[in-house]
Amino acid sequence: MGNESAAADVPNPDLGRSARELSHSHGGNPNPMVSFRRLAILLALSLPAMLALQAQSSSSSSSNPTPSSATPDQNQTLAQNQPSGDAQQTSGETQGQISVQERIRQRRAQRRSTAIHDAYDHRWESYMDMGYLRFTPGPSLQRLTYYAWETGLTRFSNERLGFTLDGRGYFGTAYVGLNTYSQGHFTRPAISQYDVIGGPVYRFYLQPKFSISGRAMAGWAHGNFSGDTNGIPPPLLGLYPDANTFAVSASVIGELNVAPNIALKLAPEYFFTGFGSTVQASRGFTGGLVYRWGKQ
Repeated sequence: MGNESAAADVPNPDLGRSARELSHSHGGNPNPMVSFRRLAILLALSLPAMLALQAQSSSSSSSNPTPSSATPDQNQTLAQNQPSGDAQQTSGETQGQISVQERIRQRRAQRRSTAIHDAYDHRWESYMDMGYLRFTPGPSLQRLTYYAWETGLTRFSNERLGFTLDGRGYFGTAYVGLNTYSQGHFTRPAISQYDVIGGPVYRFYLQPKFSISGRAMAGWAHGNFSGDTNGIPPPLLGLYPDANTFAVSASVIGELNVAPNIALKLAPEYFFTGFGSTVQASRGFTGGLVYRWGKQ
């Protein structure tokens, strides 16, 4: 009994060590059960968030498929539907070049139209010309060369259409040869012709530097064949008698502009007259200087 009481009175070292152990919150060793419960709670809370995040990522990738996740057929379709960057750049450069060329063409057309308007938008046009004509002075005589002066005035109603009043004179010498009436005193009497004619003119081709027109005129002609025959009637020398008759002219006019209101003119023409009850079809040309003034 005494030994048991003594043993009970002796302090147990293991019990003292357990009493001295502190809790984890006070710096003691962690309790395994408590740590496990906390880890389980943390996993339980994190799992729904991870599942929701994964679902959102999968829906985004399915709505916007990348080339790596798409099937080969989808990759081919995307490649066909999406033009390459080089093709887009080439198309843009081509459109830019077309746009620049179109602007250049429009500016050129505008300059050309302005130049044509400046040159041919005049109301009045006058000219002073010299001329040449091959004319038959009698029924059986050879052709002679007429040299001429010509002047005229044209009133234009627009850039193309106008009406011309023309006056001209022709001068030449007719070869009549030797005959009993001239008695060898002369063989080349001088003759002359004067015409007043008028008619329409139409510019059918216009350019800033030149134009081509057609003109038809008709009017009066006077032939002076007796002025140098020493009183001998012209028919005795083989010439047409002095007379008044008709005159018709058809010509094509080319004008070369040296300034908007000044041009050089050349007009080949057919000239018809009716002396001696016959028709003389003569060919020649006139050429000279044109002056324009007055705006329409």
